[in-house]
Amino acid sequence: MADGILIIDKPSGWTSMDVCAKLRGVFHEKRIGHGGTLDPMATGVLPVFIGRATRAVEFADKSDKEYVAQLQLGVITNTQDMSGTVLEQRPVSVTEEALDGALSLFRGEIDQVPPMYSAIKIGGQKLYELARKGHEVERPPRRVTIRSLTVERREAPDRFTLRVRCSKGTYVRTLCHDIGQALGCGGCMASLRRTEAAGFSLSDAVTLEQVLEAEDPLALLLPVDAYFAGRPMLILRGAEEKKLRNGMTLTAPPQLSPGELRVYGENGEFLALCRCDGGRLITIKSFFKV
Repeated sequence: MADGILIIDKPSGWTSMDVCAKLRGVFHEKRIGHGGTLDPMATGVLPVFIGRATRAVEFADKSDKEYVAQLQLGVITNTQDMSGTVLEQRPVSVTEEALDGALSLFRGEIDQVPPMYSAIKIGGQKLYELARKGHEVERPPRRVTIRSLTVERREAPDRFTLRVRCSKGTYVRTLCHDIGQALGCGGCMASLRRTEAAGFSLSDAVTLEQVLEAEDPLALLLPVDAYFAGRPMLILRGAEEKKLRNGMTLTAPPQLSPGELRVYGENGEFLALCRCDGGRLITIKSFFKV
């Protein structure tokens, strides 16, 4: 049985669900999900959760992410990236100082209007389905957080590479569009590469080709507790382990500090993510074999 986490360096042209579908065939496992959608044109870190590890997907999608994006100034498209139809082109005369000033407007908590070409539902319909029919509807802004936003380099007079660390739900192509609006010349996203998601980076990633060519793809899987590695661990023995397996709340050892922790059985099996609260050990999510 395949159980674990696989960090894929997603290729351009694939949807995140395409990757999951391919891996279902490789691992002969229906329970496969990913931690954060990447648009087809984007590449980079796509955490994939397999088997019992899919129980951790809900935690992975909430985490901050980091991207390297190319900002193309002077071009406005209907999708807010270079894959769409060009709606307008404007001359560009932007200094690095002016760009730095514009970027400062987008650091911290900001309100972002989701793009029409997105999977968000309004009135039961996905926005991209409405957009393809030529419709545009009002979208309520969403509060997102831009942890950091810096210029990596200037590729051309009208193109810059940006590094963005942001919260869940941030649309980097909308960020590029909005920066272009703030500069007065318009802009869109020319490319996007995710460098970090769910605490994993490109150094943890493997390509689909590596998975398909591997003699033993199971050897590429990380254990599910790798995602929770930053939390303290607790080993339960005997009756205490049995109580947790039966869904009971335990009395926490007196030395435990409040907060989340990884809990293991006597044989080393990862049992659950728990929370120590008020002297009690409460299960947040279990991962043991039933």
